Formats: sequence, C-alpha cells, structure tokens
Amino acid sequence: MSSLPAMNSWPTRIRTARLLLRPAESADVKEFTRLWTDPEVRRFLGGPVEEQKLALYQEHFASRPHLFSVTTRDEATVIGSVSVDPQSRFDGRREVSYLFLPEYWGRGYAREAVAAVVDWALETVSSDNPSVIAVTQEANVRSCRLLEAIGMRHIDSFTEFDAPQAMYSVERQGLRLGL
Repeated sequence: MSSLPAMNSWPTRIRTARLLLRPAESADVKEFTRLWTDPEVRRFLGGPVEEQKLALYQEHFASRPHLFSVTTRDEATVIGSVSVDPQSRFDGRREVSYLFLPEYWGRGYAREAVAAVVDWALETVSSDNPSVIAVTQEANVRSCRLLEAIGMRHIDSFTEFDAPQAMYSVERQGLRLGL
C-alpha cells in the first residue's frame, strides 16, 4: 500500500466536544511531571520515572512533535497527554500512547481525546500501514476497554517488561468517534 502524502500536520490543534488538544508547552511542565511521577498513572508503565531521568523529560517534552496536551475547553486545564509515534518500533507503524491524571479518569475524557488523535493520525500522519496501533498491559483493563470502545481490536499478545502485553489496531473504517 502506498503512503498518504505528507501533510503539514504539526503543530496542530484538535477540538472535540469537551476538549482542546494542543502541542505540549513548557508551561505544562507541572502537569506532565505529575503524569511521569504519579504511581497510579504509571502503574502499568514500569512505575514513576526515575529522578535522574526526570530533568531530561522536563527539558525536552515541549519540543516533541505529535505530543498533545489534553485540556478542558472551558477551563483550559491540562488533564493528560496523547502522543503519536509516526514510526514505532512495531514495524514502523503509527502508535498512539496516552496518560491522564487520575482525578479525570472515568469521565470519558481519555476516550474522547484518544479517538480524536487516532482520527487525526489516520488522516495526516503518513504511513505505509493503514492502521494505528496501541500497546498496553493486559492487566490494564481500563486501557483495554478504552481502546475497544474507540473501535480498536486486539491483534497480538506478547510478553515485555516481564508482563503480558496486548496490541490493538484500528483502521479508518473501524474508528468510533464521539462520546
């Protein structure tokens, strides 16, 4: 399959019913630091980022392409992040990743944001593969349910970081947007 033509896709802003997704900014460092260090957020990601790596994360996150700060539209409060790796380690496929602050879990924000970013990636991030993938620990039931809710289907299981992992995939026609 041929690649979609590369579009001027970054930086960009995505608006949903309740959210604004915008490029991560240096001013978001406090919220991103919480995302990297909160034990509950990082429960299925190997735990909090180590102190010696944290300064490097803080210094470089705002310049990363395809890294969105997820904010509420009304208050512009940063509640999480969603990113796309255009050339992941999984056969160079587009991969979506996300982190949300615990006080915003269970409200559908992650589903809304991840679906919007996957839609954007399918449209604008060039790839030879027609899908976007996501990988999560099988034990992270909430994440598995979120991916299934937006139309992703389980395509592979493997062990990595001493834990069973699940890979999900979706193509344009299978994506479910909206709340």
